[in-house]
Order: sequence, then C-alpha cells, then structure tokens
Amino acid sequence: MISKLKEEFSFIHGNVLILMASWLLTDFAGEIPTTYYSLYVLELGATPFILGAIGSASSIALALGQFLGGYLADRHGRRQIILVMSTGVAACYILFAVALNWHFILIGTILQSLCLMYLPALDAITADSIPSEKRGLGYSITMLTRAVCILSPIIAGFLYITYGLVPGMRMAYWVVTIFFLVATIIRFKLKETLKTDVHGARLKDAFRDFGKAISEIFGVWKSVPESALILLLVNLIPIFFVRMCVPYYAIYATRVLLVDEFEYSLIVAWESIIFFGSLLLVGKLVDKIGRKKPLIASSILFALGMWLFIYGDMPKLYVAYLLFSIGNSLTYTAYPALQADIVPREHRGKVMGFSKFADNLIASVSLLAGGFLYENISPQLPFSLLLVSMIPTAILTLFLIHEPEKREK
Repeated sequence: MISKLKEEFSFIHGNVLILMASWLLTDFAGEIPTTYYSLYVLELGATPFILGAIGSASSIALALGQFLGGYLADRHGRRQIILVMSTGVAACYILFAVALNWHFILIGTILQSLCLMYLPALDAITADSIPSEKRGLGYSITMLTRAVCILSPIIAGFLYITYGLVPGMRMAYWVVTIFFLVATIIRFKLKETLKTDVHGARLKDAFRDFGKAISEIFGVWKSVPESALILLLVNLIPIFFVRMCVPYYAIYATRVLLVDEFEYSLIVAWESIIFFGSLLLVGKLVDKIGRKKPLIASSILFALGMWLFIYGDMPKLYVAYLLFSIGNSLTYTAYPALQADIVPREHRGKVMGFSKFADNLIASVSLLAGGFLYENISPQLPFSLLLVSMIPTAILTLFLIHEPEKREK
C-alpha cells in the first residue's frame, strides 16, 4: 500500500515540491484581500464602472507582458524571469497597502500586471516538471497545496469585523507583501527545465527583443498542432463572460442579494473547501477518462450554478458555489493537462504566453463591458450573459476539441 502510494506520488520532488511550497504562501496570503477587494476599491472612491476600468487597464498591461514573458521563457529559460518578476509582484503590493484613493490601486495593478509576465514561464516549468502520464493528478496535487486558501476568506472576515474594511485590507496587503517575498526566496531553489542556445545572456538584454517576441509568439501556431489553437479559441468564449463578472460577485451578493459581509466570507470559504476537497478525485478522473468530458461537464455545472447565484438566497448560494467549485476543479485540471498534452516542450512558453495575452486582451474589453452593464443597465445582466455563454462552450467542446493519440512529454 505504502509502496503504491510512493509510486503514485513519486513526481512530487524537486521543482514540483518547490512550486507547491511557494504557492502555499502566495495563494494563502493573496486570497485574504481578494475577498473584499471590490468593496475596498469602492470605499476608496471608485464606482462599479471605474472598478471594471481598473481591471481592464490591468488586463491590457498583463496581455502585453505575456508576449515578452512567453518569448523569454523559451529563449532564455524559465527560472530567471520567474525570480526577477516575482520580486516585482511582491513590491507592487505595497501600493495596495498604502492606497489613499483608487488611483493608487490603478497604478499598482498596472505595474503588477507587467511584472506578471513571468506567468508563461511558471506554467511552462510546471508542465515540464510533471510526467505526461501523471498530468491530471499532477495539476490537481499542485493546486491541492493551495487548500490553505480555505482559511483566507475567514481571516478576511475577521479583519473586516475587527478593524473595519479599509484598515483591515491594509493589514491584509502587508501580509501579502511579506509572504510573496518569502515565496520568491524559496523559488531560488528551482532548477531550469529547458536547455537553450543562449549562454551568458542577461535578462535585461532580452527586453530589446520585444518585436521578435511578438513575431515568434504569433508564429508559434505554425509549429504546433492545429488542435492547440482550437482549444484556445473555444476557451476564449467563456473567458470573456467570466472576466466580465469577476469584480462584481461580492458587490452583487452584499448589495443586491443583501448577504451580510461576514456571511459572504463564509460562502467563499465554503467554495474553497469544495474546490480543494474535489481536486484529487478530479485529477484521477481526468487521467482515467481523458480531458474532454470534464471540460464539457464544467460548462454545465457553471450554467446551473450561475442560475442559482442570480436569484440566490443563502441556501441557493451555498449550492451555487458548490457547483462553481467543482466546475473550477474540472477546468483547472483538464485544460492545462490537455494543453500540455498537445504542445511540445520547446513551444510551451510561447503558446502559454499567447494564451494569456489573448485571455487578458479579451478581459480588458469584457471588464469595461461588465462595469457598464452592471452600473447602467442591470446588475443581473453580466451574470445572465455568463450563464448563456456556457451552452455554446459545451457544444463546441463536444464537437471541435479532440485529444491527441500520443501525449507530449
């Protein structure tokens, strides 16, 4: 029994273990202010539309950074850009902690989004470090370490009722800053997973290659299977509507459905419990039955959950967030596993960079649209559009997405 378990989880060492340790810190701390982020920005003088505009500006900056980040990950390796930019992300949280008005949040968000150009490298080094036959389980295990996030919204609720919204959020952001710095120190132990033909190059010199980075990231689709592009395009449909709604869950729940702020933190904690509790089972399921069926199921669960959320009372909200959690568990495990199955190792940084570019470019538009619809037409409308979008997503996944006969290493 013990030997079987050791064999099952034998991939948890080296880079995988280091990444899990760093995510344990960053996800736990990062989710504390996330609970009341929208309410915090409104308290600093923003409106729902400005909140969406901040998200839109952040998404544009993040999208542009993914070009260079994806290029650097495949040209100069994964490790260096992760270390440099992780430090930058940590420093940006200071602006959130000392913010006097929403303009500080805007500046901090844009700077942080540019630093997040290391995300393609982080995704690539994760995919490189997990064996192909263990990817479903591997992605679920790496996310399972983030189960400490279950406590984050409860801590956020405690800070809220003890110190008030603004002082409590400032304390939360200082905690995030410290935890991110510690996580960056841990990441110094990462081992590079990609041999490159560039020797002795400095990261700052690579920034001169931005034009080449754009050319290579757009051109990468000629070097990977067509199914990789189809997977991306189908995924962009729900992304538009998901991003449209992200800033408004807390506002809608507390100001439209009249859920108490602390009770809302308990609902968010419940969502985390279900998400992390389902990961191992979902990971094994994705490895056993494939990636496609879980992706279809996630769309159906999101549609059902969103219907309950829009017209929710407390019992309905708990069921809605249960469905959201399982849907997220399916998506976050099956999608990256399928993408890694299709895309060769030497192109993963660029493909993931382009994917994040497209994701955030679309988000920049959808966040503006969501803020306009929420503030000027109806608070329910963005969520209703998200519900409807799940139907074509499920149908397109069924007919257009196909799994490869042989998975890439």
